Amino acid sequence: MRLLSPRLRRDRHEGVRRGLDIEVASGVRFDVAPGAQLVLGDGCLIGEGARIVVQAGRVEIGAEAVLGERCTLVAHSGVTIGAGAQLGHGAVIVDFDHGFADVERPIRRQALRSAPVTIGEGARIGLGASVLEVGSWAIVDPRAVVTSDVPPGGHVGGVPAKPVADAAT
Repeated sequence: MRLLSPRLRRDRHEGVRRGLDIEVASGVRFDVAPGAQLVLGDGCLIGEGARIVVQAGRVEIGAEAVLGERCTLVAHSGVTIGAGAQLGHGAVIVDFDHGFADVERPIRRQALRSAPVTIGEGARIGLGASVLEVGSWAIVDPRAVVTSDVPPGGHVGGVPAKPVADAAT
């Protein structure tokens, strides 16, 4: 790991705000469109091969948050990763989907639907999971596909994700 990729070290990079002690591994790719914004909180860690694409809106990665290797964030509206949240290797967070209302038209030619996504403070997203909204201190099991919001403190797993009964309860 190194403290900051050479591309972001330059103060000229528009649309990127960064805190202190950020760790960015090799092969990380940042794509921030004109007018979009990426905010990296103090002490956040971005794993090797991660990709953050901000087409529009704002992506904010909170203080001490961890994005594992090969994580992908793509924003057309906005993505917020709360302080101390942990995204496992290969987790995917996107805030959009293709429309498919017109059955006569290819999906790729239909308008995108987009809404902001929030991963709450201290949430844990498992290896390879794909998610929408996840509350603070919630847990998403590895490879889960979350199709609806996970409440604060909730625990879900599976495809599609459903509540998981914790062994402690």
